[in-house]
Amino acid sequence: MSNENVSIFDSTLRDGAQGEGINFSVSDKLAIVRQLDTLGVSYIEAGNPSSNPKDLQFFQAAQTLSLKHASLVAFGATRRRGITVQEDPGCQALLASGVKTVCIFGKSWDMQVTDVLHTTLEENLRMVAETIRYFTKQGRRVFFDAEHFFDGYRTNQDYALSVVLAAVQAGADTIILCDTNGAALPGDITPVVSQVRAALPPQVPLGIHCHNDVGCAAANTILAVQAGARHVQGTFLGFGERCGNANLSTLIPDLQIKLPYSCIPQENLPLLTKTAKVLAEITNIHLDHKMPFVGKSAFTHKGGMHVDGISKTTASFEHISPAQVGNHRNILLSEMSGRSAIAMKMNALDDSITRDSPQAVSFAEKLKEMEYHGYQFESAQASLELRMLKHLGRFSPYFTLLYFKVLGEQPAPRTDRSCSAMVKVKVGDSIEMTAAEGDGPVNALDIALRRALEVFFPALKYVRLVDYKVRVLDGAATAARVRVLIESTDGERSWTTVGVSTDIIEASWMALADSIEYKLLRDDKVLNS
Repeated sequence: MSNENVSIFDSTLRDGAQGEGINFSVSDKLAIVRQLDTLGVSYIEAGNPSSNPKDLQFFQAAQTLSLKHASLVAFGATRRRGITVQEDPGCQALLASGVKTVCIFGKSWDMQVTDVLHTTLEENLRMVAETIRYFTKQGRRVFFDAEHFFDGYRTNQDYALSVVLAAVQAGADTIILCDTNGAALPGDITPVVSQVRAALPPQVPLGIHCHNDVGCAAANTILAVQAGARHVQGTFLGFGERCGNANLSTLIPDLQIKLPYSCIPQENLPLLTKTAKVLAEITNIHLDHKMPFVGKSAFTHKGGMHVDGISKTTASFEHISPAQVGNHRNILLSEMSGRSAIAMKMNALDDSITRDSPQAVSFAEKLKEMEYHGYQFESAQASLELRMLKHLGRFSPYFTLLYFKVLGEQPAPRTDRSCSAMVKVKVGDSIEMTAAEGDGPVNALDIALRRALEVFFPALKYVRLVDYKVRVLDGAATAARVRVLIESTDGERSWTTVGVSTDIIEASWMALADSIEYKLLRDDKVLNS
């Protein structure tokens, strides 16, 4: 028996763009459309062509896109009070966008009609009906967003229902109930959606659009689907105005893996994590490690009992296989780790290692000693794997540092290059020496090191630092040990390395050197994590 279909309507480019700090260029929007189409969502709401020139430019550029799964949707309001649809510039911009599907929003809360639109309840019904009828006659498929529906239904049930019935009678294809203020609690959703579902013709699909102001957007969406909604709106990473929208990267696997619904092609589910990472990169935001299914920590285990359980049966502490959503299991090691955790991590490098292997026992002791001296590997898994390879006798360095020098100029000159670094390295029998300027000593050292090594390893030109953290480890003032964490990326994946020293430059060098070695080991398939 096949699962029931639930159409996914992604509003990342419209509702998501209203989130604080979110700003898409036209090329960003086109790239996101391609990613969402590859994933297999049904609809992509790409913007309001009357709201700004950028959205209008996007719709013009989007006409050249060849989409496999998704349909583009333009978003706009009903006609304004007191004018015809033909006279309304917003409606005409929607028509000119060239898309086959439009999403029209209208007021379903009587207070919004009288106090915000400053019109009558009767005129609002005409605005809804006439706008939808106009677009259907123009050959457009019309989705109707019943804005503020749950607030409106609570205060004036008859009027809220009359709005959605007017939309149906005018030819709306799908009715979407919007929790625009994000104030609904799970107990509010099921009875309302069930009652509206019963009041609408059975052939008219019902949808749900939830905001997350009380932290219930995902739960409310799931309850709405279970009560009869078959159209789900949200943003892919959950960002949006105020506290954001229902998170589709959570809802898609919830509905398709945990419940009997089909949202995207089954074979595309393993693309979820990659899609989340790519969209975060395009949007220039940090992908929350704690995000369900697609976050870095979603399948991460640290406690010894948990890791021991995972080593025996993954279902003991994982609700699904991470591979189902394209994620992977991550075992964190620290001084609290048991030998099962260490053996599991080392076994990925050498399949002969067990929890009783001498290498696992001795590395457990080494790990405790290093953490006592200030190292921390929970957030620096790349450095941890390098040290495991060295402990197993399977590491051959790609380069040898002969020396480096760092010079700073103070007061800083009126440029962004306040420091310089010179690096001399040996690769095989060849020696390379180079210098670079940077915005600070670590930046200069990073540039100089990569510039020297790119002669031998061209792929390093794609590596860049994306984060740098320093932690003072004890209270010995300027003589204190520091721990430096560096996050690097090559544009496809990211990794974090660590260095510890009483000299912040030396600690930074340790982390930088680990970062380069890790990248080269990954490229040579020595490491696959």
